[in-house]
Amino acid sequence: MSVKTYDLIVLGSGPASEGAAINSVKLGKRVAVVESAAQVGGSCTHLGTIPSKALRDSVKQIIRFNTNPMFREVGEPRYFSFQNVLRSAEKVIQKQVESRTSFLARNRVDIYFGRGSFVDANTIEIIEHNGSVERLQAKNVVIATGSHPYRPADVDFNHSRVYDSDTILKLSHTPRRLIIYGAGVIGCEYASIFSGLGVKVELIDSRDKLLSFLDVEISDALSYHLRKSNVLIRHNEEYEKIEACDDGVIMHMQSGKKLKADALLWANGRSGNTQGIGLENIGLETNSRGQIEVNELYQTSVEGVSAAGDVIGWPSLASAAFDQGRSASGNICSDEAWRFVDDVPTGIYTIPEISSVGKTEKELTNAKVPYEIGRAYFSAMARAQISGEPVGILKILFHSETLKILGIHCFGDQASEIIHIGQAIMSQPGEGNTLRYFVNTTFNYPTMAETYRVAALDGLNRLF
Repeated sequence: MSVKTYDLIVLGSGPASEGAAINSVKLGKRVAVVESAAQVGGSCTHLGTIPSKALRDSVKQIIRFNTNPMFREVGEPRYFSFQNVLRSAEKVIQKQVESRTSFLARNRVDIYFGRGSFVDANTIEIIEHNGSVERLQAKNVVIATGSHPYRPADVDFNHSRVYDSDTILKLSHTPRRLIIYGAGVIGCEYASIFSGLGVKVELIDSRDKLLSFLDVEISDALSYHLRKSNVLIRHNEEYEKIEACDDGVIMHMQSGKKLKADALLWANGRSGNTQGIGLENIGLETNSRGQIEVNELYQTSVEGVSAAGDVIGWPSLASAAFDQGRSASGNICSDEAWRFVDDVPTGIYTIPEISSVGKTEKELTNAKVPYEIGRAYFSAMARAQISGEPVGILKILFHSETLKILGIHCFGDQASEIIHIGQAIMSQPGEGNTLRYFVNTTFNYPTMAETYRVAALDGLNRLF
């Protein structure tokens, strides 16, 4: 069997793989990408980020159509099936596949489609879809195989009424009632999507607050608006057993409750895609969720083998994965140290969406940092009134003595875009990162960016 030689082999073709592969080529290396599916893009493109956000955008349009009197002056709201909404996501997915394929091709990255596994730390064997076998060798390998939904053994995912966040995209009917077990980011996003389609959603949370890593005020706002959208949130609940029937699902709770719905969406965590890739052949172990431990250079415990993206766990975001892949390959292919990605803004695509960067009020209080708050409510902003998106708040946390910006939290339409203005200022050295920037800078009017000026003035007024 002939063996092809490369400088770097990347397992997977999602954001982390793309970042690693293209960056390595820019640094003068010959690179191969091995993808187990039939197309590039990984779970991000086919099952996760892209389809769920495309679904969300379509549902937002439906909500506007049903609630704006300009569109619906007379008659009952019109309902849309999940299948019809999904078609728009499928179009976006194909466009993304074409883009991702083009990026790799233009950079002369060789792509192999098949199941890749380690023979040793420098050799990857690929069983291609046509049955043929290839072997590749390289001094360095980056594992960027992504993740999949965690599936406990006592839940029958083969039943036609039981779904996870991957298989929900194959839902063939629009349920009247849906149980979502797991109130993390994915669970909350799908709760927004299905409630926007008129589905009665029960969101089961094993904790006492939604997305507890968020600022408390933002978490409370999310809870309020989900409930307002007819989502029933059940906190501090765990299941005992799940009974799947021909006409639905009964979830038996440890509290003694029995919940009945037409379908169940399991959204309780993810596991790394590390089974079947030959880690045992190189002595590399994973944790209980199949995730690989790395150091700040994205190196594993095996020399020459690095890892990046969802397969290493936190923060499990496409944006972070791309940068992690770039850093992993940069550390391999150049003499300089590339950054460890630990300053990632959150982007949660509920309806309305959420984004934040920096510290929360709780963190600053526990650290005994003197801080003050500046707020801007979307309902008072001309651009939000024009666009018909008045729900939301921009919240700036800043040092009450130096005016240094410590955290920014946004809830509302375009929050994931708005946050980057604050992120850019927070990254400035010295006096560049203070509240003064927002009061001494002229913003276009009317814009959502102007919320920073309003929030900054509100904060300063609390000091004097």
